Amino acid sequence: MSDAQIAERALRSLDLTDLTDNCTDQAIDALCKKALDPRGPVAAVCVWPQFVKRSQENLRGSPVRIATVVNFPAGGEDVSRVTDDTQEALSDGANEIDLVLPYDALRRGDVAVASEMVEAVRDLVDHGRLLKVILETGELKDPKLIEQASRLAIDAGADFIKTSTGKTPVSATPEAAEIMLNAIKTSGKPVGLKPSGGIRTVTDAKIYLDLADRVMGPGWATPRTFRIGASSVYDTLIAAIEGRAGTAATGTY
Repeated sequence: MSDAQIAERALRSLDLTDLTDNCTDQAIDALCKKALDPRGPVAAVCVWPQFVKRSQENLRGSPVRIATVVNFPAGGEDVSRVTDDTQEALSDGANEIDLVLPYDALRRGDVAVASEMVEAVRDLVDHGRLLKVILETGELKDPKLIEQASRLAIDAGADFIKTSTGKTPVSATPEAAEIMLNAIKTSGKPVGLKPSGGIRTVTDAKIYLDLADRVMGPGWATPRTFRIGASSVYDTLIAAIEGRAGTAATGTY
């Protein structure tokens, strides 16, 4: 595949993200405008809960989905608070919920707390909406813990498992993504993968697309089963599609 073809494939699977602490209404308007670019559109925008309604207004009538985050970024253990936040986000028009797994509970061996959180949110996310569970693999670190978190999330009903919040020193890595893909494959369930955080170039995107093709088979990675969570790769993908590539592959555009 050429850089342009890889970029087109990545763009259609992009969750175009703004989870900056200083996000504004104007930034959301600009994000949604990018999301609707005719060379895409992207799969979804991923925004703070308070911007779900504004995103819905911007994207009304389009195929772009609206994702938001709960229990983010710390992955707390207060189930009732998280379910309240989830219900509010769904009522505001969110199509997809990105839930942070209580990864500290998992690290200390309290599997029940982590499972309860995912199952409680799963019960609310229905009617064609998606639950993506963020494992925070950079904090779990141990491959065995990443595998355990993957299996736990899948068994509790996740539609996608996602590497990272993008708020920790280590975000997505190919090593973690491969463990997660193997857990999906072993489960036999129709669960997707979302590498997220630190994906800035066409080369970065290609690494994860190639990995999905290798583990799951060519053609598996579509927006229904594969997303890239990123805030800064969009312009680089567009540059590659337009053929302004010397810079696009390296991300220096």
